Amino acid sequence: MAAPTKTEEHGAAHGDAGGANHPPSTTGLSNEKVAMWAFLGSECLLFGALISVYLLYKGQDPEGAITPHDVYDIPFTSVSTFVLLMSSLTMVLALAAIQRGEHRRCRVWLLTTAALGATFVGGQAYEFTVFIQEGVTLSSSLFGSSFYALTGFHGVHVTLGVLMLLSLYSLSMKGKLPKERAESVELVGLYWHFVDIVWIVLFTLVYLIK
Repeated sequence: MAAPTKTEEHGAAHGDAGGANHPPSTTGLSNEKVAMWAFLGSECLLFGALISVYLLYKGQDPEGAITPHDVYDIPFTSVSTFVLLMSSLTMVLALAAIQRGEHRRCRVWLLTTAALGATFVGGQAYEFTVFIQEGVTLSSSLFGSSFYALTGFHGVHVTLGVLMLLSLYSLSMKGKLPKERAESVELVGLYWHFVDIVWIVLFTLVYLIK
């Protein structure tokens, strides 16, 4: 039996037994992880631009116009926020489970995380429906437009995250997500935690600060 190469030894040392197929970059991280961090960096710029536009138009509505602040349901949104934050905990548990080789438990936590994310998106859809019925639409005011663009963009990201989680669940059910590919769960986890952190910022800026 051939002795392991330096690349394989490095991958195993970082908990990535798939390192033989995915050699690390010069940073010591796998190329996939570097790519994910670069992607999240670009996402920071996108959300930063949307937040800037929102803050620019905030308070610019004509006098007497209905604004999102007039129809916010802070308790409802707080519960949705709590649900999303709890999904970060279940994501951590999913990663810990696959790193221990507990695939069934990993699938349970992946599915739980996806369900919590879907619950958040459903709550956001319900919230948007109520706002529209109250007269706050995408074209009702600049503030309304920037509000839907910012929070809707985040909702799309959560939806994509749910699809990623379901893909991991499907791979695991097919036996294509062994312990050696735990980094795949870690990468999706990085994305998921990023989406959660962004929502904390949005919830504070959009809902809590008038």
